[in-house]
Amino acid sequence: MNDVFGRRRRTEEETARAVPEREFAAPARESGPWDADEGHPESERVDLGGLLLPVGPGFEVQLTVSGDSIVGAVVLVEESALQVQAFAAPKRSGIWDEVRAELAREVAALGGSTEEREGPFGTELAARVPAEGQEPQPVRYIGVDGPRWLLRAALSGRAALDPDAAATLEGVVRDVVVVRGDEPMAPREPIELRLPSEARHAMEQEPSPDELRPFERGPEISEIR
Repeated sequence: MNDVFGRRRRTEEETARAVPEREFAAPARESGPWDADEGHPESERVDLGGLLLPVGPGFEVQLTVSGDSIVGAVVLVEESALQVQAFAAPKRSGIWDEVRAELAREVAALGGSTEEREGPFGTELAARVPAEGQEPQPVRYIGVDGPRWLLRAALSGRAALDPDAAATLEGVVRDVVVVRGDEPMAPREPIELRLPSEARHAMEQEPSPDELRPFERGPEISEIR
């Protein structure tokens, strides 16, 4: 009998090894954010390498720089701001639950407060973040798990409290395309962005400040460090 059970265990172990590792399956979505490898509607977007960012009238886009790398983008519309960043994630699971808990701890450590709420993209974090010389500022933290990536967004300014103001920037999140690529990346490693080709070309020509307008009908591109 022991030999029978021993053979059965060996057979089960061999079968388990033969089954390929299952990848995390992001929930089916009727809207974005999209993965570059899945079908997504055509739209006017700025090509930032790791993100294809939707643009619209009155948008100003700033790029978030860490060292020599561009790691995020900020969309400014009237009195509202949307920051978006994409990170690598494991094959087998999403990471927004973990990241959201860490964000809550970080805000609490600063003396702020957070509350989990259900929003249009699932569970999000409504926070009040201390600001120097001001009352705590409202921020909505949104996260969407995709195939091997996490898109994290933060709504601040008027859009953090006003649903009408938020609608425009929520539309940006819905229409973002994440370009993860196939290269190996550690979980939570930022998916690096780059300047759009028009902006790179304009900078290579070294124009005067008045001539640096890579998007005549699109957003203004600037950097923040």
